[in-house]
Amino acid sequence: MTDESTPSEADSLTENQICSVIGTEGITKLVAAFYAQIPDDDILGPMYPAHDLAGAEERLRLFLIFRFGGPQTYLQLRGHPRLRMRHAPFSINQAARDRWMQLMQNAIDDCRFAHDVSEVLKHFLSHVATFLINQ
Repeated sequence: MTDESTPSEADSLTENQICSVIGTEGITKLVAAFYAQIPDDDILGPMYPAHDLAGAEERLRLFLIFRFGGPQTYLQLRGHPRLRMRHAPFSINQAARDRWMQLMQNAIDDCRFAHDVSEVLKHFLSHVATFLINQ
């Protein structure tokens, strides 16, 4: 008997293809939708200095563009991502991770990406959010 199962839609799209599918515009829209929720959030809002919210948004935008197969601008400006080091000053516990993912899921939903794109985004972002827990 042979296995005739077909891969899921998410299996057919890789992280490196996201930028070619939704473009830098799609990633910019995602990050803007995410950051629009931050100032009023009781858990994440205090972690983001109001004077640098635009800077944080730009860094995430450039990181995701780079990570999802787009231009390497993030690396040229900031070097290796070193995510744990860069996030070490912040107390990131399970509640903060879960809220970050909730707001990111809201942003993904707002963008109305194709199902396969949404699934790849969720998988990657969930993995990174969990990786950054430090409390």
